[in-house]
Amino acid sequence: MVSVRDIEVTFGSFTLMKDVSFLINRQERTGLAGRNGAGKTTLLKIMAGQQQPTRGSVERPSEMRIGYLPQQMKVSDTTTVLNEALTAFAGLKAMEHEMERCRFEVSSRTDYHSGDYLTLCDRLTHLGEQYTILGGNNYRAETEQTLTGLGFTREALSLPTASLSGGWRMRVELARVLLSKPDLLLLDEPTNHLDIESISWLEQYLRDFQGAVILVSHDRAFLDNITSRTLEISTGRLHDYKVPYSRYEELRRERREQLEAAWRNQQKLIDDTEKFIERFRYKATKAVQVQSRIKQLEKIERIEIEEREMPAIDIRFAPAPRSGTVVIEAEGLTKTYGNLVVLEKCGIILERGEKVAFVGRNGEGKTTFARIITGETGYTGTFKKGHNVRIGYFAQNQDELLDEEKSVFSTIDDVAVGDVRAKIRDLLGAFLFSGEETEKKVKVLSGGERSRLALVKLLLEPYNLLLLDEPTNHLDMRSKEILKRALLKYDGTLVVVSHDRDFLDGLVTKVYEFRDRKIRQHIGGIYDFLEKRDRENSRSPGKLQVMTPAESQTDLMQTAGRIRHEGRKENARIVRRLEKKVTECEERISIIESELKDMDEVLRNPVPPPDTAFFERYGGLKEALAREMSLWEQAHSELEIFTETNPLQ
Repeated sequence: MVSVRDIEVTFGSFTLMKDVSFLINRQERTGLAGRNGAGKTTLLKIMAGQQQPTRGSVERPSEMRIGYLPQQMKVSDTTTVLNEALTAFAGLKAMEHEMERCRFEVSSRTDYHSGDYLTLCDRLTHLGEQYTILGGNNYRAETEQTLTGLGFTREALSLPTASLSGGWRMRVELARVLLSKPDLLLLDEPTNHLDIESISWLEQYLRDFQGAVILVSHDRAFLDNITSRTLEISTGRLHDYKVPYSRYEELRRERREQLEAAWRNQQKLIDDTEKFIERFRYKATKAVQVQSRIKQLEKIERIEIEEREMPAIDIRFAPAPRSGTVVIEAEGLTKTYGNLVVLEKCGIILERGEKVAFVGRNGEGKTTFARIITGETGYTGTFKKGHNVRIGYFAQNQDELLDEEKSVFSTIDDVAVGDVRAKIRDLLGAFLFSGEETEKKVKVLSGGERSRLALVKLLLEPYNLLLLDEPTNHLDMRSKEILKRALLKYDGTLVVVSHDRDFLDGLVTKVYEFRDRKIRQHIGGIYDFLEKRDRENSRSPGKLQVMTPAESQTDLMQTAGRIRHEGRKENARIVRRLEKKVTECEERISIIESELKDMDEVLRNPVPPPDTAFFERYGGLKEALAREMSLWEQAHSELEIFTETNPLQ
């Protein structure tokens, strides 16, 4: 359907990508992967016709329609949410105007038997049939359904787009792109501004979509649920994997190991050849051999390897000062803004050491409740904060609180204490600040860079209650994994407001759903909550039942007992999963050590002497053993920390 042929993009002497070729077929679901700056967004722009490559071409049928959602955009429209989304049906609206004109002319003429009149009637009939075939009778309902699926209430459809934040404005653009029903959808980070419900709706829409889709996303669960193919841009080249994202990561690691082995062999060949040339360059008897080696060297196609990511560093939050058993407690809590009721008579009890998620549609009160906890906004009802609770809050505007005159490095250096001071640059590198970027002043950083820096700063300060509001929005997958590992080891109480299911999976053991001005508690992890919600929605299309505070001390004790029972079941499930990881690592280590032991015996009695392949295998096993030991230490540490902070009794 779309053929990308020999694309090359250069900026001066820098080559971003070269010899990039691939074919996109109808209804194919493809993820586009690669490091930040590898060229993913550039490639999407080229396919959308918004940027021209230095060399190469994109071939597609002339009648083909492409829908492109950029990661960032500037708009200046002054219409309403609904009307802006309806621009996707400009052709149908033009047809409506033409039909109205024809009807008016038919009704105003009296030459009923003339050829012009009959031609006009035929024209109106043809337009009506075409209008019906193209969906003219239901496109307004479809538009409202799409906007509702993406999180808009019916009341919000009449809001002026100029009053929307950037995230909500992006949802309108996504709706417009989807409703245009292109043959090829190009989506650059479409989930950045969506809540979990909207992401689930979008997943279902894309699975049913009749055209082809190419996605750039840092949401692993989203990619795995939609794509069946992954295109990776690495060192300017494109690699094609006919598998979803998680499987691609496994194959990529295998390919990397093979490539590194081939690179080492090639480097040895090049080194030996250069030494031969240098040694015999000026000997007449070796002139022919020297020239042959020079030509051989020139013909070698050098293997390029992407620079290895820094090894995963062991990040730990500062030890959490001990707080009271009950960290926060609310009963009958209500929050209003004028006539708008955001939360109404809500109750919640959060105990020391719990790790919970706040989920729900945007605008349902998650951030508002977080601000109530931090004391930034008022309320009615009862709210108590426990003894010695120290709150660390990562807000979506946290970047505004940084000192703009400090450098990236000094911002972290000022709060780092103990052993972590020696790891500051590694820590910054893990969150995408490397080299000269660590010396930049805060005032020149982008919004996303500031948010990442604020998150690193929060890692190093001693709090026993962490409130993280969308902490993964500006992180790549590796940074998210590093943050998640640190949070698993955190010994305080954690509240995460997030739409990232992969990030929440295994991290939280309780979910609070914000819906219809209420807060509803769900015991278990994020996928337990999603499965339960889907079952409830399938049974009852109406409103979900909402949890309210216990009416009496007896009810509260019964509820607490059930919660502890369910919590023990969930903890046991997590412990079994972590123990399985440790066991699998130990089994792989045992196999590798056994083979190395046999090879050590050969080395003790080298008759006949081992060949090159033997030593390559030996070196590969040593590297594999080191990797497995590192994975075992990580898995064992996660198990130890979890069992210490979540006892099963």
